[in-house]
Amino acid sequence: MIFKTYQKYIIRFYLAMTFQISLVFFGLILILNIFEEMNYVKDLNVNLLYPLLLTTLNSPSVLYTIFPFIFLISTQFFFLRIDEKNELTLFKHSGLTNINLVKIISLVSLFLGVLIITFFYHFSSKLKHMHLEIKNNFSEDNKYLAVITENGLWIKDEMNGTTNIINANKIDNNFLIDISITQFDQNFQLIRNIETKEANISNNDWIIKSAVVYEVGMEERRVNNIIFKTNFNKKKINSLFSNLSSLSLLELYKLKKDYESLGYSTIEVDTHALKIFSYPIYLMVMTIFSSIIMLNIKRNKPKIFNLILGILLSVIIYYINFFSNLLGESEKLPIEISVFMPLTILVLISVIGLVRLNEK
Repeated sequence: MIFKTYQKYIIRFYLAMTFQISLVFFGLILILNIFEEMNYVKDLNVNLLYPLLLTTLNSPSVLYTIFPFIFLISTQFFFLRIDEKNELTLFKHSGLTNINLVKIISLVSLFLGVLIITFFYHFSSKLKHMHLEIKNNFSEDNKYLAVITENGLWIKDEMNGTTNIINANKIDNNFLIDISITQFDQNFQLIRNIETKEANISNNDWIIKSAVVYEVGMEERRVNNIIFKTNFNKKKINSLFSNLSSLSLLELYKLKKDYESLGYSTIEVDTHALKIFSYPIYLMVMTIFSSIIMLNIKRNKPKIFNLILGILLSVIIYYINFFSNLLGESEKLPIEISVFMPLTILVLISVIGLVRLNEK
């Protein structure tokens, strides 16, 4: 495809504007994040460079989250700059309509969106994973571990000097199914093994109604009504697998397979994956939406008005997305509707605005 001179100019200028706004937001993210990380490590005996390291590892993931709003504001400043230089009028005299102008920058946004989910998301998820691992090493929770594999759920739990290695084949509402619990002392010498069909994990005191217990030096025995004290409950187990932004697309796919083998709900994974795949469309729609607003407001409005308008619209769109996703994750809406409903609203508004755009 051969680009015309004005098309190359528009593409370069829009890319430059998007890059500049992204740098500004990245700087703000670094500043805000470093204060949060300094507050986190203030009571820890660590090097002063740790807050900077943690901030650097976490910031790309935050930037990925706010890219839609960066594109919205970048589009606003793009139109402000070309209007300041009377280039919008020049484009019209050269036969470039408003719709064609919007088409060019929206396709650029779509292309950038594909690059972002292909390369930047993978990069940011790896850094986010490192960020969480470092924090976990400083947290009291580093004594605890929960992972899902093809062999089910595995939990390492330290309680009153005893290390418990717990394996379960399935999660069913408030119950772990087909459980094996192996207990070791502080020297990692075997104490006992507990096997049961199910345990109620509603709170930290698990209720086991019937179990077979093997103790060192004793015969196998059946025990009813065991209260097994742990640091885990259903809510904590769920929260351990909720930070999906630290997983790449391949890791999300593997996690979904593991969830399915365990009988664990895959709604959050499916929602997160669908949001990633729809991300380029989201960026393109935000660009079109912002373009329509800028081409419909009066030219004499001050820059601060446009900036405040961009922030206000970003907040509104964020909360529409948030509540829609919440409805999807709580299964009150199908996940496809919860992800695409905010996009559909923006598309409808944009279509209405595009109808008479060339007359502006």
